[in-house]
Amino acid sequence: MRALKSNPNPQLPDWSAQFEVLAKKARHPGLRQYYQAGVVPAQTSIDEVQFLAMDVETTGLNPQAHSIVSIGLIPFTLQRIHCSQAQYWVLKPTSELSEKSVTFHHITHTEILNAPTFEAVLDPLLEAMAGKVMVVHYRNLERAFLGQAVLRLLKEELAFPVIDTMQLEARIHRQKRGWFARLMRRSQASIRLADSRERYNLPAYHAHHALTDALATAELLQAQIATLHSPSTPVGALWN
Repeated sequence: MRALKSNPNPQLPDWSAQFEVLAKKARHPGLRQYYQAGVVPAQTSIDEVQFLAMDVETTGLNPQAHSIVSIGLIPFTLQRIHCSQAQYWVLKPTSELSEKSVTFHHITHTEILNAPTFEAVLDPLLEAMAGKVMVVHYRNLERAFLGQAVLRLLKEELAFPVIDTMQLEARIHRQKRGWFARLMRRSQASIRLADSRERYNLPAYHAHHALTDALATAELLQAQIATLHSPSTPVGALWN
């Protein structure tokens, strides 16, 4: 991978510099190693980046009151999705399952009875994330819940760069919609994962399974880049 030593465009988030600072502050050995692995510079071409598609299912939508019940991870590049390296965990949540959450993700009380805690999977999770750019569909969920889980457990911060396929889709349809459509108050296109995939002729998958949704998100980013962006687009133009 091409090594770039600086961030010539100050408008792009400089995650490399942030990781250097966080590595010095981290007390937990696994978290310190994660930050020491670093992250690619913002100007790196997106076709040179190692990604990790990620999805979490939760007991609710409030990271302060609810918790993670499953995590799905799949490493990939623009050229290939590494399904053989996928990881999936059902976890024992720190908050109660609700009837509504079970309806969404279909993870029952029986399945979590002997499931590992978040603490038990933290080290392999950090190892999988090290050196990669996360890809999610709606970053406010994954980033908030993972950050809160680590803060609750370690009293330390978990930070990571994210490309949000939902945000990329929102940008596209905000531009397409234009001023005339807004004037006429036409409804916006849905940017939910399944609806976004359908626009790129990607197959329909069963929703709300963390590993399946991670795969669906990886495929969606590949389609978005192939259709709407150049492979030489700097990763910093797309991440948050």
